Amino acid sequence: MSHQDADRAGTTSAPDRTEESAPSAEDRPDALAQVAEMEDRWRRTAAELDNYRKRTARESAGQREDERIRVLARWLPIVDNLDLALAHADAEPDAVIDGIRAVRDQALSLLAEFGYPRYDDQGEAFDPNLHEAVGMVASSDEPPGTVVHVVRPRYGDGGHVLRPAAVIVAAEER
Repeated sequence: MSHQDADRAGTTSAPDRTEESAPSAEDRPDALAQVAEMEDRWRRTAAELDNYRKRTARESAGQREDERIRVLARWLPIVDNLDLALAHADAEPDAVIDGIRAVRDQALSLLAEFGYPRYDDQGEAFDPNLHEAVGMVASSDEPPGTVVHVVRPRYGDGGHVLRPAAVIVAAEER
């Protein structure tokens, strides 16, 4: 088939470009050296990234452990005071009760210091973000949807709730 026949058939033969696109013998070692250098850089960067990931994972685990130790160390005086209360259990009952209340107040103070104060939500409107309804009771004294009894108190505020309150909510009387 001639070039004219190929042109009429819609196919043309491409000019031979192998000589133009192939690097010369002089350029080939430089190109291979550049490829080798880029591959070496890539491998080094990948290794650095892997080392960075491992280092940050170790540091993060260490920070978590340090924080756990700090928090638990803050609880030790409370445990010590509970031990003292138990050691004096034979004392006057009112003194033991006062001691236990003091230890509870110490624990509540520590929770508040960590950002999770205790709330008494009795009389508040039920909020599913802060409360967990464990029961309902018909009430003519409180409007429907009002917390009438706190079974288990809430710790923390609306943005950071450590535990929602377990509550009994007022319902319409029938």
